[in-house]
Amino acid sequence: MNPSPTVALANGVQMPLLGLGTWPMDNDATASAVKTAVSNGYRLFDTAESYGNEAGVGEGLRRTGIRRDEVFITSKFNKEWHGGGGVAQAFEASAKRLGVEYIDLFLIHWPDPAQDRYVEAFIGLEALLREGKVRSIGTSNFKPKHLQRLFDAGLTPHVNQIQLDPEHVRSDIQALHRTKRIITGAYSPLGRGGAFLSRPAVSEAAVRHSKTPSQVVLRWLTQQCIAAVSKSADPRRQLENLDIFDFELTAEEMLRISALDTGGPARLDPDEYAH
Repeated sequence: MNPSPTVALANGVQMPLLGLGTWPMDNDATASAVKTAVSNGYRLFDTAESYGNEAGVGEGLRRTGIRRDEVFITSKFNKEWHGGGGVAQAFEASAKRLGVEYIDLFLIHWPDPAQDRYVEAFIGLEALLREGKVRSIGTSNFKPKHLQRLFDAGLTPHVNQIQLDPEHVRSDIQALHRTKRIITGAYSPLGRGGAFLSRPAVSEAAVRHSKTPSQVVLRWLTQQCIAAVSKSADPRRQLENLDIFDFELTAEEMLRISALDTGGPARLDPDEYAH
């Protein structure tokens, strides 16, 4: 299986469009899944301090012997590190657990507006970027109003990773991303249970293209240059999820899938939830 195509971030860094998510696997399961995923063609690996499996990502990559510059590692840090020199400490801790000298994409995991230190945290990320400790920086679970606070301070993330699937298209925030050249990252792209996978817009496209419904949804995302991470420890499913770049959905098929949007909120509200 060939690796995923990439998308260029605003600073020119190339990020794979499809990667392996690792939540909620523990370190042992993560190491095994990552090792298998590398052999299956994956090059992007998504983890976080709060997942408790950064060490597993690093161990899995070491087991493969793959060169560090051939993989793209995304990690995220918790709210306790927001502000001041905390972001530098968060980086050092994550890099140590991963066993790497740099992180490809480092994200503020949740804005935590009640604490109101995420602007300071992003300034800390920019310092890491200047120092070459990270190759790109961004946010996760930021709403438009949270992003606007950054814009008002002259700050723009390269990526904002959000819950996004056919029932949660998030058109408002995607439009904002496009105006600011922010790449949209999608987590939980297949939902939890994925009732939308059986909807005619998805299932009929799957039949037409001789693909599975999950493959159709992942193609719907990546065809829009949305970078998706999908978790699977199963080698067969890993291969299936990556086998989506040999077909294209038609404009009509894309629209029908997007029309599944319920307009409902994300599973967790970033104004209320944070860690």
